[in-house]
Amino acid sequence: MTTPVISSREAEVLALLGEHLSNAEIAARLFISVRTVESHVSSLLRKLELPDRRALSRRAGRAPADEGRAAPTLPAPALPAPLTGFVGRVREREELTRAVTDRRLVTAVGLGGVGKTRLALAVAADAAGAFADGVWFVDLVPVTDPGRVAAAVAAAVGVGEQPGRGIGDTVVAALADRRALLVLDNCEHVLDGVAPFLERLLAACPGIRVLATSRARLMVPFEWVFPVPPLSRAGGGGSEAVALFLERAAAVGRAPDPAEHDRVAALCERLDGMALAIELAAARWPTLGLDGLTAGLSDQLRILAGGPRADGRHRSVRAVLDWSHGLLDPPDRVLLRRVSVFMAPFTADAAAEVAGLGTPTAVADGLGRLAEQSLLAVTRSAAGTRYRALETIRQYGTERLTDAGELTDVRIRHVRWCLAGATALAAADGADWRVRFDELAEDLRSALAWAADRPERRSDARRLALSLAGSAFTRTLLGESQERFEQAAALAGDAPADAADALRGAAAVAGCRRLGEDMFRLHRGAAEAARLAGDTVGEGCELAAAATVAYRFSTSFSVLPDVAEVAGLLARARALSGATPPGSTAPTDLAASGPAAPGAIDPAVEGAARATAVAAVALAEAAVTADAFGALQGDADNSAPQTVACAERAVELARRAADPVAESAALDALSGAQCWAGDSFAAAAAARRRIDVLAALPRTPAATHEQMDALAMAAGTALGVGALPQARRRGGQLAEHPLLAEAGHHATSWILVADALVGHADDVLTRSVRFHESWGRNGRPQSLSLGAAASSVAMVHGLRGERDARAAWLATADLADSAEQHRKGYGAVFDATVLLHDGDPEAALARLAPEPAEVWKWVCWVWLHWYVALRAEAAVLAGHPGARPRIAEARAVVAGNPVATAQLDRAEALLDGDRRRLTATAAAFDAAGSPYQSARTLLLSGGDHAATGASALAALGLGPGGRPRAEGGPGRGGISRRSRSA
Repeated sequence: MTTPVISSREAEVLALLGEHLSNAEIAARLFISVRTVESHVSSLLRKLELPDRRALSRRAGRAPADEGRAAPTLPAPALPAPLTGFVGRVREREELTRAVTDRRLVTAVGLGGVGKTRLALAVAADAAGAFADGVWFVDLVPVTDPGRVAAAVAAAVGVGEQPGRGIGDTVVAALADRRALLVLDNCEHVLDGVAPFLERLLAACPGIRVLATSRARLMVPFEWVFPVPPLSRAGGGGSEAVALFLERAAAVGRAPDPAEHDRVAALCERLDGMALAIELAAARWPTLGLDGLTAGLSDQLRILAGGPRADGRHRSVRAVLDWSHGLLDPPDRVLLRRVSVFMAPFTADAAAEVAGLGTPTAVADGLGRLAEQSLLAVTRSAAGTRYRALETIRQYGTERLTDAGELTDVRIRHVRWCLAGATALAAADGADWRVRFDELAEDLRSALAWAADRPERRSDARRLALSLAGSAFTRTLLGESQERFEQAAALAGDAPADAADALRGAAAVAGCRRLGEDMFRLHRGAAEAARLAGDTVGEGCELAAAATVAYRFSTSFSVLPDVAEVAGLLARARALSGATPPGSTAPTDLAASGPAAPGAIDPAVEGAARATAVAAVALAEAAVTADAFGALQGDADNSAPQTVACAERAVELARRAADPVAESAALDALSGAQCWAGDSFAAAAAARRRIDVLAALPRTPAATHEQMDALAMAAGTALGVGALPQARRRGGQLAEHPLLAEAGHHATSWILVADALVGHADDVLTRSVRFHESWGRNGRPQSLSLGAAASSVAMVHGLRGERDARAAWLATADLADSAEQHRKGYGAVFDATVLLHDGDPEAALARLAPEPAEVWKWVCWVWLHWYVALRAEAAVLAGHPGARPRIAEARAVVAGNPVATAQLDRAEALLDGDRRRLTATAAAFDAAGSPYQSARTLLLSGGDHAATGASALAALGLGPGGRPRAEGGPGRGGISRRSRSA
């Protein structure tokens, strides 16, 4: 028997039920609403198959609180596997293990090389059993920018960027209900990023504990600091330092004889008990022996002690590194310091190029010698051997580069290597692309940070920023992509045209992130850059884009721009492009000869740029007109035809300008205008055209933004005309889009609606979990599609007879869409479907009482055909005297919609008492991809068909529905008595 899967929150509710708390008490304890508690209780009753609340309390009393808990959606946590055994530190290990289970934040503080990381790993392994969700380890060594701490944590936890949210928000949301230990290693160089991130994380995630390692405390009020001392150096068998040396020396050869242990203890004493120094010394033991080690170490310590460059915090580690460095042959010293510029593991080929020291074969030999002395770590994979300098050694090598006067030359070679790698990455594809990016990204960031601070390297820095922007977008690191585009614009210097291009790219990424304010700001910034470049046409194009964003993506703004401001932008864009308001001239005569007429294009004079600008202005005008028309309250005027004409003009201009992204945007305006005009089929056709227009485009930010929007609109408009298979296909493509992988509410919204209308109850209920969790994590945003999705889930619960769950999802729909769509539009459609299913046509008729013209604004988009067909059927089943005229009126609207047409055929057959025609509509529903309506048809047919229909509904995971009345006419939900006796 399969264990029921319940969420973390449900597990908490179950545990509190075991304490016999009321719903109000549970809500107060968990800081949620009573309605949410009720929803969780209903869900638990269904999943655990228990009859009542008392049974739940008994179940909670005999089972752990997290029994049946859902498997984490994040990747399974895993600690790095140490390659050597952990030695000593019994007291520190026990004390730290207690601390991390009792305290929210514990910082292990000590000198570099003292052994903080190994201690933290040992403690994490010991404490893992106390954390239901395990332990995540985050190495902050590669992070050079404090602002990327959250991104590093996200990478370790397995969380990606979400449109409309920063990566920090995503991490906090992903860990909100987790009980886990987060180990942040090597925090000292990014304290400014770690401290605020942890304050936010721990405030929002009560089940998270943090163990940090750092050379300095984090300086936050809730921090508990644990100083990590050097290894104990007491004589005899109790010396942890000696034990470490002996263990490591044995691993690389023969361990010292017992007679030499006192000399080993003396050596460890002079190494100050520093774990790194001891391990380095032990690595050289087989070749140098104690005499050589002692002599070399003594010389280096004497040189460093008290010198002008001495650093009290790092004296012991620096002494060991200087000593180890002094043992190298001169060529190996040069190689060590030159490869210190690499942030990530590197190959021998890369080292040869950046170090400038001969052939890769010769350099590989030197890297091998450095690895033997523990100065480089070696990793081997199918892709080959890579080397990496530990952070302390990398910093040491950088100092040596500076001392040798080589830092600038090596850095320049590193920048060139990074640029070549970025170019190769941009041209690459295949399954290993992501791995290649991850291997290169930290070096790109490091090279960019260095070059950006040097005016003479500004051009290289801009190229690196643009490369990172594009690659980060492909890697779905949208926040960094936008940041790098903006950085590239800032680095453009005296090339404002380049700045305009970069800002345009940043605006497109912001669109993918659903950040309306950023899109508006960045397009305006691009317009200003174009103005500085003397590109008046480009300026007009960007101003028009800003105006379009203000209307087309108004729901992605937290505060909309002032209407007068946007009007001013559009007026200036019109003037700069030479366009005129729609209707003032013939806009489609783009091949006119002679001077360009207002609103027309003279290719010989103005060229493609002006064509693009005029198309952009036309698109803005269409967006403004559509929005103004959409805001009306149904006044009888000419707005619908004017809006369609304006959008058609924008489509034609964009097509002739050969701008597929602009053409898709214009088709979106046209689709919306045709919806407002009540032409559902034309709206669906325009939405489908968008998919075709964008199909061949590369995956640029602008094209990707359009593609995501196009898929959503294609799914919605396909539902509107009854193309259920097509709607499910487009909805599925949207759900699988890589940029929406973490935004489950947006990704799954349309496929939830499609599956609900088809009748795939199990699929709906499965996806609804992801939808609701993602919607909550993202701050419960509002939009029509989110409200429709929630309402469709409520409908499925209604069709299953689950009243409490239906009520909970209706409450979610109220929060997900504050407009009247969920009451007068899709809400009426879904509610009436449930009422008819339950055999209550009178209530369904009342729910659909308004004439379509009275609620046109709420039904004319996707829901018009569903509304009029259901309204006609409800009239038939309720015995309404106007049933037949309603059928006739509806047929004129839905002609061509296979689902709605079959529904009207069924209603008419019921009205006429024609059983044969009634049962025939089941096949029509099957052909239209609507198994729910097919099963319901059989149920309405009565007799032997009813049993078949009930079985079909059960197979779909739905309830039995309202059965036809034995002696009733069509007004009571069944075939008439006359028909049954025929």
